[in-house]
Amino acid sequence: MTVPLAVAVAGPAQAQARPLGRSAGSVTPATMAASSCTTSVGPYQRQAERFLGRPVDGRQSRADCLAIQKFQVNHGISPTIGYAGPITWGVMSLINTQKAAGHNPNAAKKCPTDKGRIACVDLTRQLSWIQDGSRLVYGPVPVRSGRNGFETRTGLKKIYWRNIDHWSTLYKVAMPYSQFFDGGQAFHSIAGSVWSPPGSHGCVNMRTGEAKKYWSLLKNGDDVYVYGRKPGT
Repeated sequence: MTVPLAVAVAGPAQAQARPLGRSAGSVTPATMAASSCTTSVGPYQRQAERFLGRPVDGRQSRADCLAIQKFQVNHGISPTIGYAGPITWGVMSLINTQKAAGHNPNAAKKCPTDKGRIACVDLTRQLSWIQDGSRLVYGPVPVRSGRNGFETRTGLKKIYWRNIDHWSTLYKVAMPYSQFFDGGQAFHSIAGSVWSPPGSHGCVNMRTGEAKKYWSLLKNGDDVYVYGRKPGT
């Protein structure tokens, strides 16, 4: 359908291991064009080729590089040099995992089914959904949880405050459709990619349309259950 290990390796991947400081929306075509397309074969070359529907030969062609580069721009991965390194493959692998959840994200029954309406957050797969008992109400949708050092806290919680036009005075950023469930941690939408590394400061980031849907389906007092562990934390 969102964040991988930030592993530094030698060569071109050293630069790739540095997470993008801006949102994916701030990377323009001009920025991408300014980045040279590397000829280096990354450690995840074949996996990236397979994910992108390219011929799987383990060799870096110009077309391969451009396809990887486009993926990096769309998903907020820096630098956009088309190198199939650990962060790029981490995002691709996560997307594969999310797709595999299909329409049964709670198959393992890790999210409680005896609470009525509840929003579930699986940190391991970076997925969230809303269920009522065992019935899936909405989702699953990709999310972006807290980065290393700012982990989204696990456990059973309740939505206690909602603010549709919230502004973070701490981080000086808009948090539309905020629904707070644990101190300063909330569901809210972001302008960039929910797959962009390294993650949030603890909130559960969502795409705008999905944050709007959560806003319409949830209310104060509804349960939220957070479990698992985000890769890289």
